[in-house]
Amino acid sequence: MTTIPAPRTRAAGPGRRTSRGNWELYGWVFMRASGVVLLVLIFGHLFVNLVAGEGISAIDFGFVAGKWASPFWQIWDLLMLWLAMIHGTNGVRTIINDYARKDGTRLVLKLALYVAFTVVVVLGTLVIFTFDPCPPNSPADLLPSFCTA
Repeated sequence: MTTIPAPRTRAAGPGRRTSRGNWELYGWVFMRASGVVLLVLIFGHLFVNLVAGEGISAIDFGFVAGKWASPFWQIWDLLMLWLAMIHGTNGVRTIINDYARKDGTRLVLKLALYVAFTVVVVLGTLVIFTFDPCPPNSPADLLPSFCTA
């Protein structure tokens, strides 16, 4: 049976700070605050998409296009994307700091994490703000009702 090693601890020695300053405190507070805000955003999203409308069968291109035609829903989904990604990245960063034993491993893992974060946030933001609900040369029966074919 394999056991998971306990989180590493840093020995305080010459040139080694015993505290990381307020950065970790701000991260801790952010995780709690963003978690509460994310609960509101996610359950609001689920309620509007699954309960208030016609349920999951009504979610299609037209439904998303209609929602994203409103700046309110664009900002709602953008906040949900950004907060979820920052919240998750901060959590994984903490796990990497606790369990990666070698500095090189820690560096590579954090670099991969930050690259993944950047790609998802940039692409997600671009999709939300550049989404065209009425693409040219599309069949009229596939377009939402507010598009002119």
